[in-house]
Amino acid sequence: MIDIDELNDRFSLGGVVKFAELHDKLVYLTVANQYADAQICLYGAHVMSFRPHHSEEILWMSPKSNFQIGQPIRGGIPVCFPWFGPHKSDSAKPQHGFGRLMYWEVTETAVKTNGKTLVGFKLCSSDETKAYWPHDFCAELTVIIGKTLEVSLKVTNQSAEPLEYTCALHSYYNISAIEDITITGLQGARYHSQLEPGEFIQDSPKIEIRKAETRHYHNTIATCMIEDSLFKRKIRIGKAGSGITTVWNPGKDASAAIDDMPNDAYLHFVCVEAVNAFEDVIKLAPGESHSTSAMIGLES
Repeated sequence: MIDIDELNDRFSLGGVVKFAELHDKLVYLTVANQYADAQICLYGAHVMSFRPHHSEEILWMSPKSNFQIGQPIRGGIPVCFPWFGPHKSDSAKPQHGFGRLMYWEVTETAVKTNGKTLVGFKLCSSDETKAYWPHDFCAELTVIIGKTLEVSLKVTNQSAEPLEYTCALHSYYNISAIEDITITGLQGARYHSQLEPGEFIQDSPKIEIRKAETRHYHNTIATCMIEDSLFKRKIRIGKAGSGITTVWNPGKDASAAIDDMPNDAYLHFVCVEAVNAFEDVIKLAPGESHSTSAMIGLES
């Protein structure tokens, strides 16, 4: 049982960070500083909201999301770990790993000298994680809220043997309408699609979403931009430690078939994700660490 009073005693920062109970008794924290407001659920260390002052919400959350133990939260920034997509050998194990299905421990809250707010979490190996994955590890998620949102997943191999993992910061972006946005930054990148066979090159400088898309762009560290003509803004999405960028929108039919999102959800979000998977599997020797980061903000 998580003690909210204890969390507030240890980690609240007067007027900036505080803890409360979300739907169905999940615990989350709110951040309100001079730059932005944010919400992070301790279940999954899941960033649910990032709203810079004088702006529309940057992240999209499903109004039908499950907020209950045993179910992933739909929207925001799910942490996919220690595998991305289905488990490669056991389909009974949870899609996108167990990281988004467990409570993470709060390790730190701080106001930095520039006024940004830092929140730290960790999820380390336990009997619960070893029911899914045999390795000794510690995953740390650092979230920094300022004019930009910085999210970094650092994984350390604490075992005596090498380990491999895949992961993603599976970011959902709030948009005015899918037909009124374009995504730039990936021209020239090679990609494969889960929805049609073959490999492709992104010839156009702009990606337009006109149907269901699950594209995995390979060997790219590029910064992407979501240009939204109706909201009159550009969301800048930088990353580090990730060689794959995934662009996903379920389209009309799949959106209607997904229980935890409205039938028309596909019109209002697009995912642009920092991913380590496919030929970018992370391999750690004992004691080694790797960090995967996303830097999200508005282009001024």
